[in-house]
Amino acid sequence: MGRTLVICNQKGGVGKTTTAINLSACWALKGQRVLLVDADPQGNATSGLGIEKTSGDQSLYHVLLGELPMSQVIRNTAVNNLSLVPSSIDLTGAEVELVQREGREFLLREALKPIKEQFDFVAIDSPPSLGLLTINGLAAADRVLIPVQCEFYALEGLSQLLQTIELVQGSLNPGLTIEGLLLTMADYRTNLTHEVISEVRNFFKDRIFQTVISRSVRLGEAPSHGKPIVLYDSQSTGAKQYDELSLEILNHVPHLV
Repeated sequence: MGRTLVICNQKGGVGKTTTAINLSACWALKGQRVLLVDADPQGNATSGLGIEKTSGDQSLYHVLLGELPMSQVIRNTAVNNLSLVPSSIDLTGAEVELVQREGREFLLREALKPIKEQFDFVAIDSPPSLGLLTINGLAAADRVLIPVQCEFYALEGLSQLLQTIELVQGSLNPGLTIEGLLLTMADYRTNLTHEVISEVRNFFKDRIFQTVISRSVRLGEAPSHGKPIVLYDSQSTGAKQYDELSLEILNHVPHLV
């Protein structure tokens, strides 16, 4: 049975999609069968893997509305073993369209059920909000990965996210656990980065991944070429750090190592 991981933070610009793409690609290159679900209407995980997103294309939107099964929208990517459920701009209206739907929080979980066992990992890239799409990701997942940017307001908003996770655990998904918090965009030349890392580690203790993702020009360039960093520049610091993170998580799942 595969593991489902949702990458989640209601703050934008914390490296959420970068993490979803590159973690998925690293697992896939290690021989894991990976499905990345782009649940963000911005569709950056879709374009970041070189797949065009056009209104009307078959996407997660059609799955959540019950028009198509998940199996019909899965796309292959340039990375062996990595498949994608693409997003589209149509997904923007999904939260409004689905608000009256019975069981609306479980639409993604139910859609994944028939195909989940085909994959070792399902990674869900959620939007930068705590709306219905994010709740669907949390209700469908076993684990949550929370990217946290190394900046002055790093911990701001985290309490709200953790509260939401607790509510989901209490009412929608009792098996949901936090895989860990990932520190991103670290710039070790600044005192601030060192202070934030120290503060977050003191506060969250062993919930913090050992791997820290540095701020990187190459990581920022890769999506515009439609490639994960491991294909764009496999020798870059970002590629090596995401590879380390993929191993760190794999080691939490003994039967997959």
